[in-house]
Amino acid sequence: MRQDKLQNAERAVLVAVEFTGQRRKLTSAVRQARKAAALSADSVLDEGNEPDNEKTQEATPAHIADLDFEASLAEFEELARSAGAEVAATLVQRRPRPDPATLVGQGKLEEIEGILASTGADLVLFDHDLTPSQLRNLEAKLPCRVIDRTQLILDIFARHARTREGQLQVELAQLEYQLPRLAGRGKAMSQLGGGIGTRGPGETQLETDRRKINLRIDHVKEQLESVRRIRRQQRQRREAVPVPVVALVGYTNAGKSTLFNALTEAGVLESSRMFATLDPKLRQLQLPSRRKILLSDTVGFIRNLPHTLVTSFRATLEEVERAEILLHVRDASSPMLEEQKAQVERVLGELDITGKPIIEVLNKIDLVPANERPQLTGGIAVSGLKKIGLDDLLAAIDRALVADPLIRVKFRIPQSKGAVLAALEAGAVLENKRFEGNLAFVTARGPASLLNRFTRFRDRA
Repeated sequence: MRQDKLQNAERAVLVAVEFTGQRRKLTSAVRQARKAAALSADSVLDEGNEPDNEKTQEATPAHIADLDFEASLAEFEELARSAGAEVAATLVQRRPRPDPATLVGQGKLEEIEGILASTGADLVLFDHDLTPSQLRNLEAKLPCRVIDRTQLILDIFARHARTREGQLQVELAQLEYQLPRLAGRGKAMSQLGGGIGTRGPGETQLETDRRKINLRIDHVKEQLESVRRIRRQQRQRREAVPVPVVALVGYTNAGKSTLFNALTEAGVLESSRMFATLDPKLRQLQLPSRRKILLSDTVGFIRNLPHTLVTSFRATLEEVERAEILLHVRDASSPMLEEQKAQVERVLGELDITGKPIIEVLNKIDLVPANERPQLTGGIAVSGLKKIGLDDLLAAIDRALVADPLIRVKFRIPQSKGAVLAALEAGAVLENKRFEGNLAFVTARGPASLLNRFTRFRDRA
């Protein structure tokens, strides 16, 4: 079965380009690298030697760029495999700035042609967005299909969308991606260009295609609006009996679904492939205080997430917008831990989701060597796979909830009111229970929304 899948997989040549003229944002790994370089320079001075300042200044950025670029390249290869491609070869080019015609330049283009001939690959995947003219030029010169980063991510989303809502959102993103690229076919296809050969009655093919896509976009948006309307109705019914929503967010493949299953036993798909979760999932979860919450699993984020996806998936991410608390699930074993955190925060900023309480969850702690674990700070260390640290996480959620605060109330309940006792036992933690005659004296610690329903039984003594 495995061999059949490999035989049916498309063979792809991956092309990664790093533009050395662009400044990169510093992550904590970067700062640590520079700090280590500075300490090394200090030690050289202590020995009475003059350090080569030019080499020191140049070596550190190169090392930093390599660290970031290697992680980006590994991520791109995983994207290709998640799309069902078999990686035939990976080419890397470093250049000061992009070539306006082909992104990579004539020399690298000839090298790609040679690799295609020797490997028999079916397509070329670029880890960069291509302009319409670059895409057209590359397809004219290469004997196979050319796909850029956004198209690749859209294809993965299309493969994993299961619900009607997810499929509509993917289609909307694809249509919005295609629309500006119709103009890349040349001015001769548009009557708006003017001049010889462009005048005449009727629509050109370009204008017909553009009109069809615009009509389809409007239709998909209408269908998505009906989905939002149904979701709003469901949310209003939920809010009639207020249950706080806690949403899992994080970088793709950080282990959100595995953690979701560990907490709720929901049995949703767990996969090492990127974007395995597209459709939002809600499950009820009881906290140590007996309070109930709704836990939401959401789509993962990634660096350079296409803007069309951010806008198209707003319906899915509404649960994140409505959540009282966000659990930022991070892969503690990733070498790019801090950069991935920055990317997630950037996407949350694009969605205007700011000011919410965030609990940092350092997942996959079982993959971190024991001697390195004490260095991980600023979050709750857990393993969704091994079910480590889940009690600490649930306690942290309990402490962070403010919408339905925990209170402690003393009750004096007639034993004939067994239903009241049962409701308190089901939704609160009972302390100091004792019976005197036909009365039950209990101290209950639980959510205010529950305990305030039985104020007439309060023990005011």
